Order: sequence, then C-alpha cells, then structure tokens
Amino acid sequence: MSTDAQPRPESRLDSYFGVTRLGSTYKREIMAGTVTFLAMSYVLAVNPSVLGDQGQLGPLGIPTQAVFTATAVAAVFGTLVMGLWARYPVALAPGMGLNAFFAYSVVLGMGIPWQEALSGTFLSGVIFFVLAVTKVREKIIDAIPMQMKLAVGAGIGMFVAFLGLKNAGVVVASDATLVHLGDFTKGSTLLALFGLLLTVIFMVLGWHGAVLYGIVATTVVGVVSGLVELPDSVVAMPHGLDQTFGQAIVHLPDAFTGQMVIVVLTMLFVDFFDASGTLIGIANQAGLLGPDGRLPRAAQALAADSVGTTAGAIIGTSTTTAYVESTAGVSAGGRTGLTAVSTAAWFLVAMFFFPLFAVVAGAPAVTAPALVVVGVLMARALGEIDWHKLEYAIPAFLTVVMMPLTYSIANGIAMGLLFYPVVMVARGRGREVHWVMWVLMAVFLGYFFFLAE
Repeated sequence: MSTDAQPRPESRLDSYFGVTRLGSTYKREIMAGTVTFLAMSYVLAVNPSVLGDQGQLGPLGIPTQAVFTATAVAAVFGTLVMGLWARYPVALAPGMGLNAFFAYSVVLGMGIPWQEALSGTFLSGVIFFVLAVTKVREKIIDAIPMQMKLAVGAGIGMFVAFLGLKNAGVVVASDATLVHLGDFTKGSTLLALFGLLLTVIFMVLGWHGAVLYGIVATTVVGVVSGLVELPDSVVAMPHGLDQTFGQAIVHLPDAFTGQMVIVVLTMLFVDFFDASGTLIGIANQAGLLGPDGRLPRAAQALAADSVGTTAGAIIGTSTTTAYVESTAGVSAGGRTGLTAVSTAAWFLVAMFFFPLFAVVAGAPAVTAPALVVVGVLMARALGEIDWHKLEYAIPAFLTVVMMPLTYSIANGIAMGLLFYPVVMVARGRGREVHWVMWVLMAVFLGYFFFLAE
C-alpha cells in the first residue's frame, strides 16, 4: 500500500492506531515523525556534551561514545514503547535539565560517581512506574500546587540557560562579583553568539528543527574559521555500551544513602510533572483529550515514560522523558503512535553517525545556543505564575532563583517546597496545604542540614 493513500479502515494497523478515525494518513504520520526527529535530534549532540568525559565533566563524565550510543538507544526504545503501547505521537529522549541535574548537581556538586547516579535514575524510573499504574499518581499531582510545578519548570529553564551562557563564555567567573561578562573578542564566544542569534532567527521564523539547523550552521562556521575540527570519518558502527550497560544495576546497593534519597526524589519530582505536563499539552494540541479534559490512556503514557527512564538508566544515560518538541510533529499532522514509530526509526539511523555528532559534542560554543534556547522555552512558565499573590510569588521566586545561583536544581526545589507551607499558613490558608507538602518540607529541611554537614 502506498504511503500516500488513506489507510483502509479494515486493516489491523489502522484499527490499532486509529489513523483513519483521527483523520490522518500513513504518509502524514511518517512525515510528522520526521519533523519531530529534526526538532529534537540536537539531543544527540548536546547530551554527550553535558554527560560525557569530553565535555564539562572531564574525567568525571561518562565515556562520550557510550553516552551518544546510549542516548540514541534510549530514544529508540522509549519512543517505540510510547508509540506502540500508549499510541501517542510523542517521542522520548534523555531530557534537558535533568541531564544538567545529573551532571552538575549530582556528579560535580555531590561528588557521586556517574555509575551511582545511574542507579538513582533507575530507582526514580521504577518508582515513577509504580506511581503511574496506581492512583497514587493522581494524589501526588493534586498535592503539589500548580504554581510550584510552574516554578520548577521555569527554574530549570533558567539553570539550563545559565549553563549555556557559561559554556559560550558570555558569563564567566569573577573573584570580585562572582560572575561578570565574558570577553566578546574571543573566537569561541563570538561563534556561540553567532549560533544563538541564528537559532533565534530560525525559531522566530517558525522553522521546525530550528535548534538543529542552528547547530549545523554554527558547526560549519566553526570549521571554516578553524574553531571546530573536522571529524576523521562520517559513519561508524555504534559501540561503547559495554562501558555503561548494567552499571545502574551493579551499583544499586550503593544508591541507598541519604544523598541518593534527595537525588531520587528530585529526579522523580521533575520527571513526573514534566512528563505529565508535556503529555497533556501535546494531547491537547492534537485534539486527543477527552470531553472531560482527561488524558486517554494516561496510565500507559506515563508508564511508557517511566519505562524509558528505567531502560535508559540501564543502558547508560540520564532520565529519559517525553519531549515537548513532539509538538512540531503534531503541528505537521501527527496524531497517532505511528508518528512516534517514525521518529524512533530516524534515531536508529542517526546512531551510525557518531563521528559527526562527536564534533559538536566536543565544542561547547556550538551546543551552548541550544541550551540557551531550551532554557527560554522552559522559562515561559514564569508568565503563568500568579505573582500578585505573595503566598505563591515568594516560594516560586526562591525556587527559580536558587537553581542558577546555587548551581543546583535540587536546591531550588528544596527551598521552594520549604517556604510554601510556611507562607500559606502565615497567609491564613494552611488548610489548603496538602499533607504531602508537609512531608516534603520535612524531607528537604533534612536535606539542608545534610548539606551543612
């Protein structure tokens, strides 16, 4: 059957995915999956630069080749589970923000080896799966106020953007003022600024895959100017997983410590609400929400996300989650799980092009614009916070500002959840604070005492 043709209602494939019922075609689903891949494929370059030993982590990082392969495999596996089981046009890959938490807060900040950090990621995925297939998930979602959920997302955006500006050399350290403006005559800084400007223009023009195009254009300019080295080859067989596969299981006994409790809780918190918000937003855009506003097959969708995280940790990468870039595919007409299957196929192909992506991963100036742009997109949640009510504004502000200023996503979440119940009581609204929030307050209070020691 030609992909141009409207699928026949009686085919099993059409019946399972509901292609005809949702007004789509096979060709449209495949093209939508391609658009989604173009919009999010930058993760194949950025994730190794964040987690790899050729990036900011240096010798503390995961072998870069292994991170690249693990990123691609996790994206293929997680996206296929989402497409084939939950049947949503949503792609999964190691998440921006959570990989920064893994690298800068856990490995660098807490001094936890990456093998143990993978064990923490694995545990968060397992807990997420249990919560996703039970009603506990709904209770936790209802317990955390929307204002705090928005603040966490925006705060991570600010932190990721700060990392991007730091990698670009736009923001540098200062003994006198902690941070100050970098040297704009430096070649790598100019290259990063060029890439940021170009990426922003592509995004404003509404180009799907704007981040990828920006990376490609910046890389080309970097090669021409001598700031980026050409790869020795273009294609290579995927390898490196022998260094990471199963490390999360091997080091699981080392993960049951006070430090790792905070790590697992933070990973779980961020992934849980990020995945929920992303899925609901994409389903709404695709017209897949039920009449009551509920997400059909919500348990399968969230369970698929958690399976992606668990599998990704075993393979060797940070939290794998639903990507908001999937909206690009939905805007191109994707409505079913076949869109996700198509995206997974492209990640499978990209797995054989490590030499090209390695060049990008090893050049912070090239990937820095992507981090800044992702930060901008995540920080849009600031506009939805009710800043006129101090009981919301104060804990939300502390959550957002503490993440970049303390170089830790966990610190921001902890500070916000510590202040929220107290401020609500002072405002005379203590009865509105769910008991779960008091439990979290106690946990994060212990976390700060732990840090002090």
